[in-house]
Amino acid sequence: MEKYRQVLTKYWGFTSFKPLQEEIIRSIDQGKDTLGLMPTGGGKSMTFQVPAMAKEGICLVITPLIALMKDQVDRLNRMEIRAMAIHSGMSGEEIDIALDNVIYGEYKFLYVSPERLSTRLFQTRAAQMNLSLVAVDEAHCISQWGYDFRPSYLNIAKLREFIPQTVPFLALTATATPRVAEDIMEKLGFREKNIHRMSFARKNISYLVRT
Repeated sequence: MEKYRQVLTKYWGFTSFKPLQEEIIRSIDQGKDTLGLMPTGGGKSMTFQVPAMAKEGICLVITPLIALMKDQVDRLNRMEIRAMAIHSGMSGEEIDIALDNVIYGEYKFLYVSPERLSTRLFQTRAAQMNLSLVAVDEAHCISQWGYDFRPSYLNIAKLREFIPQTVPFLALTATATPRVAEDIMEKLGFREKNIHRMSFARKNISYLVRT
């Protein structure tokens, strides 16, 4: 884990990981498909950004939110980390050029929506990418039992047909019942069940009812 702590300190200025981050990163380092359940503010992005920076190749990040996509890409670029987002606001030519740049331009992160994965262009280019990790944010969207089911998430597992089987998948979400967690791992084609869960108890929050 020392190489990951060095990356954490170099780019983010922290000397230690938050709870569960290290366990998830260790699981990815072992090449395991991993489901991470972490509350909002728990540092989910670090669990894929840090290991991606420590490895050769590109981290593909799948997220349904364009605003979040752009925010993370802008933040990484300000840190002089090469990252790019492909979204619906781009023309076909811009997307074609962007994918070429990702393949040949030494980028570390590519952010896309789940809908993008179903296009013939993306599938062809994905096979040419040197992927180190696939990170699926808001992973509860893949489950019909989740609170925000998004059918396009069901296509994510098809990506495995175009990339090496050794590339691990990291699924992240803030909330998932046991049924939803099982559904996420099944729909993403996990090679074996592997869940890392953080307690959602917040010691700094209390409820007071006055009558």
